[in-house]
Amino acid sequence: MTLEAQAVEVSRGSRLPGWFVILWRNRKCRIGLLMLAAFVLIAVFAPLIAPYGPRANTFTPSIGPSGSNWLGTTAQGEDVFSQLVYGARTSLVVGLAAGTLSTAIGLAVGLTAGYLRGTVDEVLSFFINLALVVPVLPLMITLAAYAPVKGLWLIIFVISITGWAYGARLKRSQIITLRTRDYITAAKFAGDSTARIIVREILPNMTSLVVVGFMGACLGAIGGEAGLAFLGLGDPTTTSWGTMLNQANTGGAMLTGQWAWLIAPGLAFAGLMTALTLINFGVDALSNPHLRED
Repeated sequence: MTLEAQAVEVSRGSRLPGWFVILWRNRKCRIGLLMLAAFVLIAVFAPLIAPYGPRANTFTPSIGPSGSNWLGTTAQGEDVFSQLVYGARTSLVVGLAAGTLSTAIGLAVGLTAGYLRGTVDEVLSFFINLALVVPVLPLMITLAAYAPVKGLWLIIFVISITGWAYGARLKRSQIITLRTRDYITAAKFAGDSTARIIVREILPNMTSLVVVGFMGACLGAIGGEAGLAFLGLGDPTTTSWGTMLNQANTGGAMLTGQWAWLIAPGLAFAGLMTALTLINFGVDALSNPHLRED
């Protein structure tokens, strides 16, 4: 019995979707899923896990780890551990929202350019190439710094409109190879509309590519938010791991020996990025049976 048949058999017996069985069988992906689930639980139940509010500044400023403040306090007298817990919310929200938006933009542009071809493809490809050659980091910094409205959704918008081009190029290349397949030609002769062909015939065969692109967009969005916040361009009213690093830098954490304040948000950020990267191994196994594990 093949691995795919085994996955189907197990999914029938356990009432689990076949794709989830394939993901769970991959050891690296399983570790990533458990790590991501831990971050999600921390973010959802932050008010129950964090001993204090993220902005509560009733403690002695700039002290090291203690029984009441497990990771010490900030220069403003805030509890570092509580900020670390609440920061998971911001990273997950930014990753999910910006990843979804940039993936949707890239998917729409890539599918349209690859399927219609001709003048439409030339125009859209010009904008894709233009977006690819423009330096992303300076553009993000400029947009975030000079935007008249500040806030978390501005950061999500900036990250989304600067991170869609690479995914659009990949999806355009994939749809160019799919649009000449026999089943696409049959659908055209059957009188199916362009939208129906794309949604019903092409998109199901691009699921793995779309999911991988979404995971990559989430990684880029989380990193982008942390970078902008570290530079002081994030939402000052929002607690995130990036703002924690910015405050640790400006508050002299290295000079006062508060390594926990400086290292904890960096480790949390690295852990979330590692979880998403490990899940990508399982997503690859969905489209490539040779990568699947017993």
